[in-house]
Amino acid sequence: MNSMSWSAIVAVARHPSLWWTAICQAQRLAMPGWWHQWPPVPVMPEPYLQFRLVTAYGDPGADLDPYDVVTYLRWCRTWRSLER
Repeated sequence: MNSMSWSAIVAVARHPSLWWTAICQAQRLAMPGWWHQWPPVPVMPEPYLQFRLVTAYGDPGADLDPYDVVTYLRWCRTWRSLER
């Protein structure tokens, strides 16, 4: 996990209201069978992550902005509440 990933985790940790949403999204976006690989961490498949980085920043190697992660999770929480 690179330092930008840790920055995103710290950013989300500062927003307890987003913790449940972050857990749900991690489960939805994780590679199938992620628990069979060491370390057992629910991470996105690399091609999907690169696709999302291209659509967000125009570069598959771009650093993930922690503010964008928090904004995305807020959007997911709002969207989920609208589905009910």
